Amino acid sequence: MNWYEKLNQYFPVEEMKSKEHFEMLLKEKGDVYYKDEGEYHVMMYAEFDSFIFIDYVYVSPKSRGQGIGHKLMEKLKAKGKPIILEVEPVDYEDTDTEKRLHFYKREGFKHAQSIGYTRKSLATQELNTLEILFWTPDEDSEQVIYEKMKEMYTKIHTYKDEEIYGESYQPVEEVLTIDKTRDVDIFNGLKKPKGV
Repeated sequence: MNWYEKLNQYFPVEEMKSKEHFEMLLKEKGDVYYKDEGEYHVMMYAEFDSFIFIDYVYVSPKSRGQGIGHKLMEKLKAKGKPIILEVEPVDYEDTDTEKRLHFYKREGFKHAQSIGYTRKSLATQELNTLEILFWTPDEDSEQVIYEKMKEMYTKIHTYKDEEIYGESYQPVEEVLTIDKTRDVDIFNGLKKPKGV
């Protein structure tokens, strides 16, 4: 199975980029968009001057518990820049969503509680709400993370979208919002992992 098939099998259709979109980013944005691939993992990420955005991380179920995810995070943290990613809210029918959140919490990520993020999937035409997690070496504010997310959205997610998909994603102002009164912590309510 190649890297795209691995991602495609693991991530829901509404969150996936097309193979063409990935290839265009890797080729035309190769100075910022990268693929880190090994036998048991695939990580797609963008590294800008002031932050890193993790687009997708896949670790093979066969190798879970071997520290591969931790090593990938350590490699990015060593660059000394804030790291941002999107994550699905907990779905108790999909235990992976909860495991994923436990993993990022252990890695020191925080939930950007004031940032709202909802965009329409071009694949399904349905609205898809995700939450933003971030790790920062310098205690950056959520406002700073919000500005970096806007930059990433316009430079990566919507890159040549009309050319690739035949239609455009919504403008960044419709997708990303900031509301200091929004008080939701995605880590609250997580069940304690077994054996803790």
